Amino acid sequence: MTVTISWEAASARRLERQFLANPATGAAAVPTVVASMLGAHAQVLSAAELSIGVRITGATRTDVRAALWEHRTLLKTHGPRGTVHLLPTRDLPLWTSALPAIPSGAGPFAPEVRVTEQQAQQIVTAIEDALDGACLTIDELSDKVVARTGPWAGDPVMPAFQGMWPRWRQVLHRAGQSGALCFGPDRGRKVTYTRPPRFDPLPATEAVPALLLRYLHAYGPATPAYFAKWLAAPTAWAARLFEEQAASGAIEEVGFEGASAWVAAGDTEFPSQGWRGVRLLPYFDAYGIAAQPRESLFPGEAYGRALARGQAGNYPVLLVDGAVAGVWHLRRQGKRAVVTVEVLGSSSGALKARQEEALAEQVDRLGEVLGMRPELVRGEVRVGPHA
Repeated sequence: MTVTISWEAASARRLERQFLANPATGAAAVPTVVASMLGAHAQVLSAAELSIGVRITGATRTDVRAALWEHRTLLKTHGPRGTVHLLPTRDLPLWTSALPAIPSGAGPFAPEVRVTEQQAQQIVTAIEDALDGACLTIDELSDKVVARTGPWAGDPVMPAFQGMWPRWRQVLHRAGQSGALCFGPDRGRKVTYTRPPRFDPLPATEAVPALLLRYLHAYGPATPAYFAKWLAAPTAWAARLFEEQAASGAIEEVGFEGASAWVAAGDTEFPSQGWRGVRLLPYFDAYGIAAQPRESLFPGEAYGRALARGQAGNYPVLLVDGAVAGVWHLRRQGKRAVVTVEVLGSSSGALKARQEEALAEQVDRLGEVLGMRPELVRGEVRVGPHA
């Protein structure tokens, strides 16, 4: 008989495995926590620092930066969906084999702008060679890539913010996903790139199933559609992968939210009750992006207020008892961190006494992570720049 999992039980287990229900302790836990998240979205690095910091008691953004730039136990590079993430350095053999093996559709560029697969491989090789033992700005890297490939790579054909980028830039994320490139420390206001530490990648035939099992451990029960959405991969490809892993006995089927879903084989123990508590999650937090179904995580008014056309991550969210119950905004004023919270779903916007106390504790925790004096303000959120 198929095991049936409730949303409350799934949510509680996910929060435990994300170190949100019970935070880890101490700065040494930073790479372990990031591994549990399957990467921290770092397009806005300060948001990634908060995502990690709220999961570790006693850790601050300084500890995250030390792991990234000093100890190199974290790397800033291109991860799931081609977006910038912080990933544990020890996991590069997995990520750099699994991500390039995921099929993608046609790029967003016009045919005359695109590169062929052969050209893309040339560019990735040129990037890897140019960054070996070097730390380069994007302009310095561009000169070296064009010199190693040909003038065609430098053609300014890609629409950019205030001009046109060279053709080779459309392959930049592929270089990150394959381990040819990662971010280096900023040089003043300029971003730099370098090459990750040497490592031996896993065979793709091992890495892709291993990534699926990690995903199911963190966010299961899940369907092929959930996995595909998380990776921005074709649903048909994900369905075939699930079928293969089910046939091999690596995953098993369960009932979840009125439909079939999957967990790693034998991983069917879930909490007997839902989680109770309050958490403040920043922009693009891994849990808000990956946990599905969205209708359960963002119930009622939250679905329209805390998502952007159904996409998660564009708003920092207030999590109450395992579901999104509001949004919040951080404003820096000198050494103060002013946190404005909008509670959704009731005419008064009131929380219970225990929830108000937990919210105040979470605001204090944000202040600790940021090294600032926190201040909680209740009222309408003014959505502004990223935290």
